[in-house]
Amino acid sequence: MDVADLTRELVAIPSHDDETAAGDYVEEWLREHTDAAVERDEHGNVFARRGAGEASLALAGHHDVVPPDASQVVGGSVEPESDYVLEERDGRLYGRGTADMKGCLAAAMCAFRDADPDDLDCELVFASFVEEEDGALGSEKAVEDGFAPDYAVVGEGSTGYSAAGVTDVAVAHKGRRGSTITARGTAAHASEAEEGENAVYAATDAIELLREMEVPETEVLGHELEGSVVVTEIEGGSAWNVVPERCEITVDERTVPGERAPLEWVETYEAVEWTVDQDLEPMACGDADFAELALDVAAAEQAGDPEHVVKPHATDAGNLAEAGTDCLVIGAAEPGEAHTADESVSMDVLDRCFRIYRGIAESL
Repeated sequence: MDVADLTRELVAIPSHDDETAAGDYVEEWLREHTDAAVERDEHGNVFARRGAGEASLALAGHHDVVPPDASQVVGGSVEPESDYVLEERDGRLYGRGTADMKGCLAAAMCAFRDADPDDLDCELVFASFVEEEDGALGSEKAVEDGFAPDYAVVGEGSTGYSAAGVTDVAVAHKGRRGSTITARGTAAHASEAEEGENAVYAATDAIELLREMEVPETEVLGHELEGSVVVTEIEGGSAWNVVPERCEITVDERTVPGERAPLEWVETYEAVEWTVDQDLEPMACGDADFAELALDVAAAEQAGDPEHVVKPHATDAGNLAEAGTDCLVIGAAEPGEAHTADESVSMDVLDRCFRIYRGIAESL
């Protein structure tokens, strides 16, 4: 079974509502096609290990997907067990999960199977996590349980960053911290506004502070990463003639390794409260030799000239990096493909990623 065939098999398994069946398939495939030690943890994550050495390298991905568009399921009605539509045209596979990220999960599985044991000087690990689309919860739980390989290649998208069609090597990515700022006041009739405390006014004071706040910046292997803080939602008030007693602001913060924006400053305003709803870790590779090795392998497997790049959004690599793993992100998905109604992936690039993953494993 090659990468394209395995991708077809994986994409056909619905895993937006319940990823158990997809995890079952991954586990059974590894048991059938490899002699590795395969395990499924209590969370549903699938692991396999083969080879030995002083260092360990994980080829990692996830087998859950976001809910499909109606056009991506048979019959056009999205139900938990809806069959997924998979189409092939112009050298690309179309369907939910092709780009994010069952295609590169298949490439990692095949690379794990085919890596030559005579060329392995490390313990080679395969990992497929659950609940990545819900906030990288599967990898977070795995790390809490002690999963911390020395190195990891995470198969999220890195193609098309430096140039169209080129599969680059991402040495860092931003994280995401989602927050809610709640301002409280005292309701009053709008004709007697002085009798109340306007929560919207308190909220706008907090917004002004956020707009003036300097965001963190850092450098990873010569590449600049700059964070951001954006107010994305605001809700407050109960009626046109009532001074609002409550106002909530949603804040999207893109974080960089090593530092966060001081959002807690908004609590210097009386009756303003800040709470964190989600915190996805950023990633920075700290091993320049590992990053160079991967770039050399990637260059040897394609006609283009790949580069070290950075990604704007979080992946499972953030949790692994927090555990001390030196991570890279290398994958077939291109910017703008994931989570779309016409999600697709190039079969040639999937095969390229398979060769890159295998090459890194055999060269480390």
